[in-house]
Amino acid sequence: MNFTNINGKIIATAEAAIPADNGAFRYGMGLFETMLVQNGQIRLPSYHWQRLFEGMKHLYFDVPVLFTAALLEAEVLRTVKRNNLSTYCRVRLQVYIGSGGIFGEGPQKPHYVIECYSLPEDNRLLNANGLVLGMATGIAKSIDSLSNLKSANGLVYAVAARQAKHNKWNDALLYNTQGYITESAIANLFWVKDGTIFTPPLRDGCVAGVMRKYILEQWQGIEERSLTYEELMLADEVMLTNAIKGVRWVSDIEDKRYGCEAIKRIFATLFIHI
Repeated sequence: MNFTNINGKIIATAEAAIPADNGAFRYGMGLFETMLVQNGQIRLPSYHWQRLFEGMKHLYFDVPVLFTAALLEAEVLRTVKRNNLSTYCRVRLQVYIGSGGIFGEGPQKPHYVIECYSLPEDNRLLNANGLVLGMATGIAKSIDSLSNLKSANGLVYAVAARQAKHNKWNDALLYNTQGYITESAIANLFWVKDGTIFTPPLRDGCVAGVMRKYILEQWQGIEERSLTYEELMLADEVMLTNAIKGVRWVSDIEDKRYGCEAIKRIFATLFIHI
């Protein structure tokens, strides 16, 4: 039996429910973190908590004094333990406005839901087979003060992911409203050209990814630069990053094939200690 944590109460997942008037359901007024738990510890916890609490401030949550990162971390690990997944699993923590109208009538305090899922052992390794990607069409990522949030308002990503499934790709890349490529449906994007590693800047509208931030801090010489389709087709290597998968190398985008030598070095260097 699987268990879900709703506001500190752990119940059977089949019985888990939240009120229909919650802000995430009505308006997308919510945020989430997907975290990897390994040997009873959250990987890169400070990165997750900083992003989450900055996001709540940005969305005008009224955060109580006792609603802290320490509280949420304890609840995450308690839920993982209840599901017997402390060794290795994925956690999805969502915070949302409990109720109220679009103007914020009523309490704006955060509520939360914690879910956890098992992961295959090969998730720890760099993928042996490269990912096949395509370009999402008919949608574009906006560029505004909300663009970098990992929010519950993820329609553009859901549509991109469904396009990928329909086309038998592993993932789909997104353009922003200015025509630059920003990220994929589930990950941040890096590319390598002539030995230099690049990633789109946050100003282009990509999510401020935890793994993206970690790699930028740990690996010297990465340049943040807007990415056109033409430049992507000229790249030597491409990789996707997120908190669960770490680094995944891309072998094919449309008719272009990519290598993975630099990506292997990044993976070997950065993922032996976390």
